Amino acid sequence: MSSQPITPPPPFPVSRPRRLRQSDWSRRLVAENRLSVDDLIWPIFVHDSNANAAIPSMPGVERLSIDSAVAAAKEAEALGIPAIALFPATDPKLKSEDGKEGLNPDNVVCRSVRAIKAATKNIGVLCDVALDPYTSHGHDGLLHDGVILNDETVELLVQQALVQARAGCDIIAPSDMMDGRIGAIRSAFEREGVRHVQLMAYAAKYASAFYGPFRDAVGSAVNLGVGDKRTYQMNPANSDEALREVALDVAEGADMVMVKPGMPYLDICWRVKQAFRLPTFAYQVSGEYAMLAGAAERGWLDRTKVAFESLLAFKRAGCDGVLTYFARDVARMIADGKQP
Repeated sequence: MSSQPITPPPPFPVSRPRRLRQSDWSRRLVAENRLSVDDLIWPIFVHDSNANAAIPSMPGVERLSIDSAVAAAKEAEALGIPAIALFPATDPKLKSEDGKEGLNPDNVVCRSVRAIKAATKNIGVLCDVALDPYTSHGHDGLLHDGVILNDETVELLVQQALVQARAGCDIIAPSDMMDGRIGAIRSAFEREGVRHVQLMAYAAKYASAFYGPFRDAVGSAVNLGVGDKRTYQMNPANSDEALREVALDVAEGADMVMVKPGMPYLDICWRVKQAFRLPTFAYQVSGEYAMLAGAAERGWLDRTKVAFESLLAFKRAGCDGVLTYFARDVARMIADGKQP
């Protein structure tokens, strides 16, 4: 993508841009961006239950048993989706002030990773690194007298990342936004000989109101209560700061970077891609999905068309891929040749 000035076309009637839009074959021939199954990462929620459970604020999305997560991974592999992302809904009885269940090598995420890797041959597994699914206060880090402790949290995140990597995770994706955690995890991986595991940094993660349904899904909304995460997640007013955050994570050893949320931050996606030319991803978060899926459920929008259109926006903004709850739907449509 070039940032060079565009030479204006000749004036009407010499130039008739509609000529290129008259036919389906012509529109496809000159399309500047395309959405393929290779652009998709499918986030799924897992919990310790033999039954799946609907998530009311995310129409069509469920918390899956480990067996169902394995089945979902097999389907994703068959559809050609490159990777799935696992997020746990933790039993409230296992939550604690220090989130120690996140360090348990037999927690629901680690067991899911092992089961999925045993059942599939060619699909990546991404795991979130943060404490919020496991803490009794719902924050991503250790809390002391109302303050999130950065360095002490990083020590736990390193342990969590190692536990997940040893379980077979392919991509570690720290979403906590603690300073220095990418470098600490990368150093630990090198020290422990875990050199094949990729790091996708949630490099520009904003303190957004669009995360609400996700917190319902993982069960942290009740724990967080009226609290917020503005002391560690980014201010939605800032964009230059995002470039500084990305630069730090790249210098610390990130292989890929992510912008979160997605559609309200397409300008950030574009700036990051232009500045760093690294694999750049966006997360079409739960609130974005809920708005589109909820409106489609009520007949106000065409679910398929808005899913495709919204994901094309990420490609247009320079993203190499998108974490999206529409991944399976879109992959099925592409496989069936029914892309709008």
